[in-house]
Amino acid sequence: MEYLIHIIIIAGIYIILSLSLNIIVGYTGLAALGHISFAAIGAYTSSLLALNFGVSPWIGLIFGAIFASIVGLIVGFPSLRIKGDYLALATFGLGIIIYSIARNWVSLTRGPMGLPGIPQFSIFGYEISSVWSYLILVLIFVIITYFVIRNITNSPFGRVLKGIREDEIATAAMGKNVNKYKIIVFVVGAFFAGIAGSLYAHYITFIDPSSFTVMESIVVLLMVVFGGMGSLAGSFIGASVLVIFPELLRFLGMPSSIAAPLRQMIYGLLLIVLMIWRPQGLIGRFRFKKT
Repeated sequence: MEYLIHIIIIAGIYIILSLSLNIIVGYTGLAALGHISFAAIGAYTSSLLALNFGVSPWIGLIFGAIFASIVGLIVGFPSLRIKGDYLALATFGLGIIIYSIARNWVSLTRGPMGLPGIPQFSIFGYEISSVWSYLILVLIFVIITYFVIRNITNSPFGRVLKGIREDEIATAAMGKNVNKYKIIVFVVGAFFAGIAGSLYAHYITFIDPSSFTVMESIVVLLMVVFGGMGSLAGSFIGASVLVIFPELLRFLGMPSSIAAPLRQMIYGLLLIVLMIWRPQGLIGRFRFKKT
């Protein structure tokens, strides 16, 4: 039973990542391939503050999310001049840069050795260590993320985002500051991705660069595409299915040397099938456009 709860917790963390990416890719139409780097920033910031300075994980979570949003602000500026494939390459490069820093700045991140012994969250002296208590914590953050992003997308601000997605030039012609909206949406998406990364770090109590590879960014993007771009419910479906389904491979008795590559092959095959037969995803409203 605890194993099942563990999978649900991981799915919840990926739901937060999917929701935070959906507002960038699905609602605004900005191609982003380095979203996991914001989670890495949140995870390492929160973990290092707790391990090196004894900062409460709650405060570390806030600082991690803020630091991730600052990097999101920086990343948002290239989107003002480039788009489509070029923006995808720029954000892809960000993922590589953050991964390289985590792997090679050994004096700070311990490199491939990772950060062990990350403290868990606690409330009034009670440590949230059981899977049941952490499940409640993750569900609370999933609900908060969902309602915040839903209110954003259903507001006049969200309608501008959809206008940028459909026709950026027409939206600008209507007097909207398109550049401001692009930067804000990157900041919001990065903020919640940083929260997801911090939740992951303090749950697993160990992180290393292998948890934040560029492939993980592609997996999160696949979750958004699979569930449906421009659909918050699609983020729930995409993340849940693509976290739970690969776990079924464990019950087939395959060695990890075969199961891991097979998992990547399944992800790739799903992405190809979706792009051909249903580009908008299972319950999505939008699809990728040629630019």
